Amino acid sequence: MITASSQSMTTTALMTTLFLTTTTSLVAPITTASPQSTTTTTLMTTLFLTTTTSLVTPITTASPQSTTISTSTLTLTTTATSTPQQPGWMNTGSMNNGRQYHTSSVLTNGKVLVTGGLSYVTVLNSAELYDSLTGTWTTTGSMNNARQDHEASILTNGKVLVTGGRDSSVLNSAELYDPSAGTWAITESMNDARAHHTASVLTDGKVLVSGGHNGNVYLNSSELYDPLTEVWISTSNMNDARYGHSTSLLTNGKALVIGGYNGTALNKAEIYDPSTGIWTSTSNMNNIRFFHTASILTNEKILVTAGWDDFSLYDSAELYDPSTETWTITGSLNSRRQYHTASVLMNGKVLITGGYRGFILDSVELYDPLTGIWTTTDSMNDARFNHVASVLTNGKVLVTGGYGNAVALNSTELYQSS
Repeated sequence: MITASSQSMTTTALMTTLFLTTTTSLVAPITTASPQSTTTTTLMTTLFLTTTTSLVTPITTASPQSTTISTSTLTLTTTATSTPQQPGWMNTGSMNNGRQYHTSSVLTNGKVLVTGGLSYVTVLNSAELYDSLTGTWTTTGSMNNARQDHEASILTNGKVLVTGGRDSSVLNSAELYDPSAGTWAITESMNDARAHHTASVLTDGKVLVSGGHNGNVYLNSSELYDPLTEVWISTSNMNDARYGHSTSLLTNGKALVIGGYNGTALNKAEIYDPSTGIWTSTSNMNNIRFFHTASILTNEKILVTAGWDDFSLYDSAELYDPSTETWTITGSLNSRRQYHTASVLMNGKVLITGGYRGFILDSVELYDPLTGIWTTTDSMNDARFNHVASVLTNGKVLVTGGYGNAVALNSTELYQSS
């Protein structure tokens, strides 16, 4: 230490450690002056995730007789903390087109491809991509054919196969979307034109298309698409013609077809075996139903919910056990509905959204497979049916479009589970 009056000076070194938790950058000059002294303190901190910044702060005090200069070194440690997002719904970017009866596919790069659908009275060939990192929609290449009531399947090579649907007539055309190029290419047409069918990617990479309606009759035909040859191959017919049904791929590689309508609503179910190409009947559901949902639970059982029988709507739900090929009743939903969606969350619960029951629903409920009980959760921001729900790679559920407020909606929203 050196001390001075008119002939001397005092310099003191001070070390201060300061801990901050912040998410902003701070520039804070602080100046204090009096006739006898002037003190100037300047703090400059540039903050990132867990950052340490060393800072020298000069503090000068002056008087007519003496000058003291103290230098303080402050070490600022900043740690960014985030508050967990609350469960519930939040609006995200709007699509460029309002649409219902469309498809939504989560690509291997995490983006979501939405295709076609009906925008009021216009059938669309447009397609767009949702980026979950930015919450924005961008247009991509348009399909070669406008279509609604079609199916979209993500192939093992990352491309997307779109099949059938209808415009002014029912279509047998199929096309492929290449995410790396953002373009569509025609591939071989199906053997049968069909809409309201199902399309399932089998374990060998082929796509099984079954049932639907060709504009004149309900179909029991099924066919296979081979991505390696881009050729369709006929396989055996289902035991029952049907549309508005569901198809679920079982863990043993077989495909389970449930319910549907062929002039009368069905409670029948049947199984396709890819190794033999043959359909066999399995036990019937407890209720006839179509335009229901079917979800594969983490315990490998299939949960079927709601739908209708052409006369009344259901709130019932039942479970199919592949190991015993039997159905059991489980808890009923809190609301009857059809044209709704069902999504299996990362915690194993099933999220049901929207639908129609004489009026359009914004209500949402959760099924717990451990208890077999349904509970209501936060409602969507928009009531909607004929919408699509997709589980994103981050676990959130993206709901797109549908019909509500007397229009085809372009609004989209995200559900965050607890």
